[in-house]
Amino acid sequence: MKKRGIWIVLAVIAVAVVAGVFLWPRLANRSEDEARPSAVVERGTLRITVSASGRIETGQQVDLSFDMPGRVAEVSVDIGDEVRAGDPLVRLDTGDLERAVAQAELTLRQAELRLERLREPVDEADIRRAENAVAQAAAALEVAQLNRTAVLNSTLLNEALEDAQDAYDDTRQRYEDRLREYEAGNIDYWFVDFTQQRFEDAELALARIQQQVNLQTESSTNDVERAMQAYQEAQDALERLREGADPLDLEAAQLDIEAARLALDNARSSLADAVLTAPFDGVVSAVNATADELAPTGLPAVSLVSLNQFHITVSVDEIDVAKLSPGLPAEVTIDAFSDVVLSGAVERIGPAAIIEQGAATYPIVIALDPTEAALRAGMSATALIMVDELTDQLLVPNWVVRIDQTTGQTYVHRQVSGDVTERVDIRLGVRHGGSSQVLEGLNAGDILVLVEEGVNGFFFGSQ
Repeated sequence: MKKRGIWIVLAVIAVAVVAGVFLWPRLANRSEDEARPSAVVERGTLRITVSASGRIETGQQVDLSFDMPGRVAEVSVDIGDEVRAGDPLVRLDTGDLERAVAQAELTLRQAELRLERLREPVDEADIRRAENAVAQAAAALEVAQLNRTAVLNSTLLNEALEDAQDAYDDTRQRYEDRLREYEAGNIDYWFVDFTQQRFEDAELALARIQQQVNLQTESSTNDVERAMQAYQEAQDALERLREGADPLDLEAAQLDIEAARLALDNARSSLADAVLTAPFDGVVSAVNATADELAPTGLPAVSLVSLNQFHITVSVDEIDVAKLSPGLPAEVTIDAFSDVVLSGAVERIGPAAIIEQGAATYPIVIALDPTEAALRAGMSATALIMVDELTDQLLVPNWVVRIDQTTGQTYVHRQVSGDVTERVDIRLGVRHGGSSQVLEGLNAGDILVLVEEGVNGFFFGSQ
């Protein structure tokens, strides 16, 4: 068994040797006949870009709700309807709100009329009437004062009061005398009781007379005070007429007008808020209001999205994000429209990284320019952000550039004539998108070829 295996191995080796003898000349001749890959050094533009993908998003989206409770009177749109800015969408019943506006308008007009009356010039007839009122008040005051003097000096009242006082004093003295005599045992108690009754009657009569005097005196004094107040008020009214409107009254009237205007503005604002209107051109994406039912509270009455302003959000790694800044132009292609290239610009760069599977990326928002393409939210898109553009540069493909493993020098093989090539050390600048910028070592029109070497060098880039 072992011998059989050995013979099989020897047979395979023999076949390989024979094949090599017969095939090697043919392969060698073929390599010599085939042209080696080559490239021409040319002047051109090197575009430095950052590529990323994302999805189309709407530029504006808004949920519209009522700020007040109420019953829905009319729903003017349905899902998918296109609307223009200012179009009515949903309206509440506005009967009470319209009446509130009318009442506020009346209140404002009344306040304006009060101010107008204050600012009107004084009428001479009004001044004469005010002067007459002062004269009448003065006469009434004089009468009241005379009446009070008459009351205070009334002979009848004073004599009646004196008589009552004398009777009181006399009966009191008699009562006290009889009481002492009784206590001394000289008279019977009947005499004490009799004089006490007469003393109490005199005391009651004195109190009645005193009360009558006090009432007449107080009444006449009150009449004088009222007359004095009326006289002062008449004088003040006359003075106000002569001086014109009080600045404080004018200011108060003006404040009343401002308050009335504010109330009217609030009433009109509430009336306007009873109608939801489109804040921009767009498409209705949701409707949660129903006619003849209360306005929804937990959900927006209408949701609206804009189809005129779009953007895409892409993720860029931490190396490329350092190259970006707001305002850089971008070209955007849409998977759904292979022949459409949209323009835009970087609008915002996320300040914080998003870590996904250990890699740090940053969200970049690219605003798209207006377009006639039928874009829809959620469409897949690829953005090519233009970081820089180097014009009129010597460019070579990366696959012809090699690096010396020993020195780190970059070089190429330049064709001299026919199959003769020479190594040329070069200095490169920016490398991007399969091409490199040549700063030194080559000229436009130089032909570079790919030469297979041993281990001294390795390729800078792929073909």
